[in-house]
Amino acid sequence: MPIRSIETVSIGFIGAGRLGKALAWSLATAGLAVRGVASSIEQEAVDLANRIEACEVMAAQAVVDRCDLVFITTPDSIIAQAVAPLRFRAGTGVIHCSGATEVDALASVQVQGAAIGGFHPMQTFADPDAAVASLPGSTITIEARDDELDRLLVQLVERLHCHVNRLPPGMRGRYHAAAGFTTQFINALFYESARVWKSWGAEEADAMRAMLPMAHGTLAAIESVGIARGMPGPVSRSDVVSVEKHVAALTDLGDDMAAFYRVLCGVTVRIARESGAVDADAAARFDAALTRGVPAAST
Repeated sequence: MPIRSIETVSIGFIGAGRLGKALAWSLATAGLAVRGVASSIEQEAVDLANRIEACEVMAAQAVVDRCDLVFITTPDSIIAQAVAPLRFRAGTGVIHCSGATEVDALASVQVQGAAIGGFHPMQTFADPDAAVASLPGSTITIEARDDELDRLLVQLVERLHCHVNRLPPGMRGRYHAAAGFTTQFINALFYESARVWKSWGAEEADAMRAMLPMAHGTLAAIESVGIARGMPGPVSRSDVVSVEKHVAALTDLGDDMAAFYRVLCGVTVRIARESGAVDADAAARFDAALTRGVPAAST
């Protein structure tokens, strides 16, 4: 890819969903030249372009023809399909924004002489406007098969006031799963907590009002002193009796609830043991409390 200044690179988007909007708006706000957008849903493209001066809705091939750097922000499952019929010129940079999809999905682009890569913001995009506000300070994972494209992507990350993370080929599935633990699985934790509250007649809103401040407090502690030292709860203070009470109470609500608790609490025991917060004897007592009454696996 030819050396270009970030100030002169023209940027286009193929795909105008929540991620495409948030990223295009963020780049434009950072003073970069977002010039074109294409989408199979025209209104989505119009909504994206209307917020950016000099950005036009056009066909996908026109985006490729007119822009130096093309973001593919379609659904993950159709990235390869979206670029397959397009004609790319040598020197164009083409990147997708999927966390789980390997860069090889753009192989049909690379054989035409374009530089390919990945640009995945580690942020949630349920609401594009909220994502624009929360993106600064986030980490963006980049992968590039071309040194000049790599340098350009680093500049983009820096202009967005984000942090660079590099990912080797073949790691995207593992990387994306790791991100899931601290994004969508938080929803699962709150769902189970609210389910327990509902067992005595409370509403989900009651649970959220009580639990959200505690969750914020835990995140603040993790940010301040790290995962292990920032962990609250009975395991962190060697309180086996409370864990026994938890298991008994949750078993009354169903085997699935108790099993979910056992798995999560078991992880906290491992964290506490590895960090030295509990000794081997305490860890063994926790393990016994968590496995009591669980049928042994058949061999």
